[in-house]
Amino acid sequence: MALQDRRWMTRTEAAAADVDVGLRSYMLRVYNYMASGLALTGIVAAFVASNQAIQQAVFGTPLLWVAILAPIGLVFFLSYRINSISASTAQAAFWVYAALNGVAFASIFLVYTGTSIARVFFITAATFAAMSLYGYTTKRDLTSMGGFLFAGLIGILIAGLVNLFLQSSALQFAISVIGVVVFVGLTAFDTQRIKEIYFAADGEEVAAKKSIMGALTLYLDFINIFIMLMQLFGDRK
Repeated sequence: MALQDRRWMTRTEAAAADVDVGLRSYMLRVYNYMASGLALTGIVAAFVASNQAIQQAVFGTPLLWVAILAPIGLVFFLSYRINSISASTAQAAFWVYAALNGVAFASIFLVYTGTSIARVFFITAATFAAMSLYGYTTKRDLTSMGGFLFAGLIGILIAGLVNLFLQSSALQFAISVIGVVVFVGLTAFDTQRIKEIYFAADGEEVAAKKSIMGALTLYLDFINIFIMLMQLFGDRK
């Protein structure tokens, strides 16, 4: 009986080790996609900001709205069609999304100093890494945070729309502070959810598509933390 128990424990431990290795590989793929997307966005933004001809073609024409609205459309496309498209199509859409964001975010390089952009980027990276690590390692179920964070996100969007008309610096400051808190919380929440999605993925193709969606989710968390912190601590030219 003891020998059978030992064999059963050995098989159980081996299965757990396989899952752990698979999970690490999956999460590494998610982080690699996210980091590559951020790098592509930064490269495109810096290139556009350094090229006056492109700036005039984009920021002085309706093409600006294409650069702003097209990424939103791609997010909806990936969210609703991820189950019906191939992993290669999802990956291509993610790269296009990251590049288009770079065009829109070129304005950050035009408005803020390079030193403050670098400073805020490293603050964002450290904050994101800490919260994502917490979401990955914690045994606490963060599901209960989801409703609160989603309500905060809706509140930020509504307040942002209202402030388009009010142009209140005090309201903008409040939006930025609350936005940092919300997206920092979402980083931990989303990381745990992406980790759990791995166990529900059925097959390599599904896992590949889920990793792209996970990367997109964390990309959005990172970008929004960065934007909110830039509004708080960025030095304008």
